[in-house]
Amino acid sequence: MLEGKTVVLGVTGSIAAYKIANLTSMLVKLHADVHVLMTKNATNFINPITFETLTNHKCLVDTFDRNFNYNIEHVALGDKADVVLVAPASANVIAKMAHGIADDMLTTTVLACRCKKIVAPAMNTNMYDNPVTQDNLEILRGYGMEVIEPDTGRLACNTVGKGKMPSEEVLLAHILQEIQYEKDLAGKKVLITAPAKNEDITIVVGVNDDKYDYEKHNIVSNASCTTNCLATVAARRGAKVTLVSGVTNLEVPLFVDYVPVESAEDMFETVTKAAPEQDIIIKSAAVADYTPVSTATEKIKKKEGAASIELKPTQDILKWLGEHKTQGQILCGFSMETENMLENSRKKLEKKKADMIVANNLKVEGAGFGTDTNVVTLITDKEAKELPKMTKEEVAVEIFNEIVKISSHC
Repeated sequence: MLEGKTVVLGVTGSIAAYKIANLTSMLVKLHADVHVLMTKNATNFINPITFETLTNHKCLVDTFDRNFNYNIEHVALGDKADVVLVAPASANVIAKMAHGIADDMLTTTVLACRCKKIVAPAMNTNMYDNPVTQDNLEILRGYGMEVIEPDTGRLACNTVGKGKMPSEEVLLAHILQEIQYEKDLAGKKVLITAPAKNEDITIVVGVNDDKYDYEKHNIVSNASCTTNCLATVAARRGAKVTLVSGVTNLEVPLFVDYVPVESAEDMFETVTKAAPEQDIIIKSAAVADYTPVSTATEKIKKKEGAASIELKPTQDILKWLGEHKTQGQILCGFSMETENMLENSRKKLEKKKADMIVANNLKVEGAGFGTDTNVVTLITDKEAKELPKMTKEEVAVEIFNEIVKISSHC
């Protein structure tokens, strides 16, 4: 995933320094070339040997280490690095970086690097809230550095407040946002509709429709195949992403504008209002085709004999989008089939006036709901590109590869 990418991690004197060992391991597993620099104070919390073992590189602390053969290392790393993350970043090192003080290997290398620099402050709440620290962070932002807001929680000093370093997963996400993909979607606005997840009840007409409660339940969508991977990949490729999603307990992806909706009608209104400004629209949510004609304010009592709920069609979002496409706008829909997948999906492509349909057959092993993989076919007016079984992130990458190709011919 990160082959050919060089990540420089700067570790300062904070109890949170131990977390960077796990982050280093995560990056190495993604095949990044990781170099770790430490301040002398940081070595009081974690031994440099830990990082040397994980990275197979010397962990540099002293700018003039006579036991290490290097070619002006801070300059060499400055030229080589694709991203620098200083985490945990103490108030002391933040102040040094803000004012150009380069008195150790970490601060000297940061000053020499031209790549993106990310800073994750970690310190006592009073130190973090101090106007001096806040001014220094603002100076770093002014120099183009990204500052990751610390979490609020119980700190090492046994107080509760802001100043806790975010999890390794969050730090990794910020690195991936910067270097995982080429920014071929930079400047593009992408709108993605996502399905609901872990709904509180599934209603089957004729089986448990008496359990439908108007005050509790909204009919939005069934679970679709790629969920948040599309939004994450688009953001990491440089797009400004708006994610319109049904109610879900999934973690909202970082770096996207998240708009929750509670009903099919809400989704229609939200999507159609935002659509004219979008360059790319991906409708991955399989919104319910029908909604109840009438609702009850009280529980519907069970009766003898058959039961039925009268339904009416919901508004067809994909059809509306196709009929109102703006010049150069790319529209992608999804199709879930159990038979005649290609034929039915091609009909949908034409009928909805879409540029591409992502079709998947639930009968194929590794496809559909409740799995980490999917098997899809990308259908355009020119071809049907069948993809092998992939992770859902890999599928998302292929979807955007195809969209970029379509966009280049518009």
